[in-house]
Amino acid sequence: MKVNICGIEFKNPVIAASGTYGFGKEYSEFYDVGELGGISTKGLTINKKEGNEGIRIHETSSGILNSVGLQNPGIESFINEELPEMMKMNTVIMANIGGGTLEDYLQAVDKINKTDVDMIELNISCPNVKDGGMAFGIKSKVAYEVVSKVRSICKKPLIVKLSPNAEDIVDMAVKCQEAGADSISLVNTFKGMAIDIKTKKPVFNNVTAGLSGPAIKPIALRMVYEVCKEVSIPVIGMGGITTWKDAVEFIMAGAHAIQVGTANFMNPYAALEIVQGIKEYMNKEGIKDLSEIRGII
Repeated sequence: MKVNICGIEFKNPVIAASGTYGFGKEYSEFYDVGELGGISTKGLTINKKEGNEGIRIHETSSGILNSVGLQNPGIESFINEELPEMMKMNTVIMANIGGGTLEDYLQAVDKINKTDVDMIELNISCPNVKDGGMAFGIKSKVAYEVVSKVRSICKKPLIVKLSPNAEDIVDMAVKCQEAGADSISLVNTFKGMAIDIKTKKPVFNNVTAGLSGPAIKPIALRMVYEVCKEVSIPVIGMGGITTWKDAVEFIMAGAHAIQVGTANFMNPYAALEIVQGIKEYMNKEGIKDLSEIRGII
């Protein structure tokens, strides 16, 4: 079940997605998080962020809308207080970095460079902050400029996380590869909204929010498949993965690894069960290495 991404070995292809797993300690109360291939931290910004006001999570058919707003303790606090404990978890640690400006990204990457974090996941895709985030992940030219400048100072393997709301997600992935990305992860949430018919107002203060969960899986799977056909760097797939069967589909579509997000809220054991399910499937099918089925479609 081992996979190698950018020279980093994962014990299995299952990674806890950013924003749904905190820094791992809450889930450690349920099981040994070292059983996972990796953990992507909450989205980290240079300064502490309290996140968006008002309702942050709203259930919808087969999914949720979220407008958390990158609430996080800030890079310095993460490095001093959270990272030491994460490094004891015996799994790959990916620092997910967000920002409102290019300078924010560069400062954050510079600080993470000096830590023992294994990889950096550059979030140019977050749809619930007013500036930055998805603003960098819509146009390929803008993304190219951001990624190339981050690449010039980044000393760790660089994963770029893409938004499904990009004008052309395949072109976006190709441009990020050309700019120096070592890996691509996709997709983040789709831009959506909800209206409260009693108050006759949007549910969220920011009006729109990010849709995730099983509802987006078929579209996410299609996007991962299309991107895998056009890039030569490893792809990490995500978007509505709830079961081991979902995970296997993404691997068959070409993904080297997968991330589990919303499913963690539905079932705290979801990621672990996906690891176990993939292992059982491989044994049953006589698959000795995931490369045998990766990109088989």
